[in-house]
Amino acid sequence: MFKSIFSTMRPKQWTKNAFVFAALVFDGQLLEVGPFTQTLVGFILLCLASGTVYIINDIADIEQDKQHPKKRQRPLASGRLSVRVAWIATTVLGVATLAASFLLNWWFGALLLTYTLINLLYSYRLKHVPIIDVFIIASGFVLRVGAGVTLITVERFSPWLYVCTTLLALFLGFGKRRAELSLLAHKANTHRKVLDGYTISFLDQLITIVSAMTIMAYSLYTFSAENLPGNHLMMLTIPFVVYGIFRYLYLIHVENAGGAPDEVLLTDMPFLTSIIGWGLLVMLILYIG
Repeated sequence: MFKSIFSTMRPKQWTKNAFVFAALVFDGQLLEVGPFTQTLVGFILLCLASGTVYIINDIADIEQDKQHPKKRQRPLASGRLSVRVAWIATTVLGVATLAASFLLNWWFGALLLTYTLINLLYSYRLKHVPIIDVFIIASGFVLRVGAGVTLITVERFSPWLYVCTTLLALFLGFGKRRAELSLLAHKANTHRKVLDGYTISFLDQLITIVSAMTIMAYSLYTFSAENLPGNHLMMLTIPFVVYGIFRYLYLIHVENAGGAPDEVLLTDMPFLTSIIGWGLLVMLILYIG
């Protein structure tokens, strides 16, 4: 039972919660014990909160998941986990996580509560509204970044990173919708009702627009943000971002992958290499260069 509950919390997708470290890294405080510990605790609470939301989402989607070629193997859809036990786990985890988050930091708790409420609306209503559904997903990433800002005393964090995070999340979200539509074909609406509001060509246009905006926004950040080193070395990280976006486009257009960005992050070596290379270069520039 506990294994099924943990699986339903989708630990592979907890990589998204790493966005809470953005403020710590880009404000130059990653190597400071106090701020790092505070942010690490926030990361753990975010993982528990997002895991709780995933349980609720699977409860709401149980009938649709039974029609999906892969998701029907999930504990709730397959019957390995009962809905009653899932609700009990959700209640216990949700209350405990929110209480701990407010004890950690009041503003962090408020953002975590906002994140939870938005995702409840998403699970039961907004995920059926085209375009809005992806914007709700993107808001989760921005709230994670904002949550990280509340946990430390920020001095050099640039608002540009909110813009870049929003656009990147929209890019991944529309890419995920395209991959789902391509995989499920004529059965798409039996799994996810919102796919009735999309077509491959429409999603391709949205992806093209958002990917171009993401590259432009990040490029502007690297040479215009006031908190960055004056030597503009951060511009050297642009090729890694461009390659990462192009690689993801290749995966969803050529390999018909991308339906689960978290799996791509952990399994596609070129994509993972670009992220690691970008991260190492950012650390070198901000903390050594």
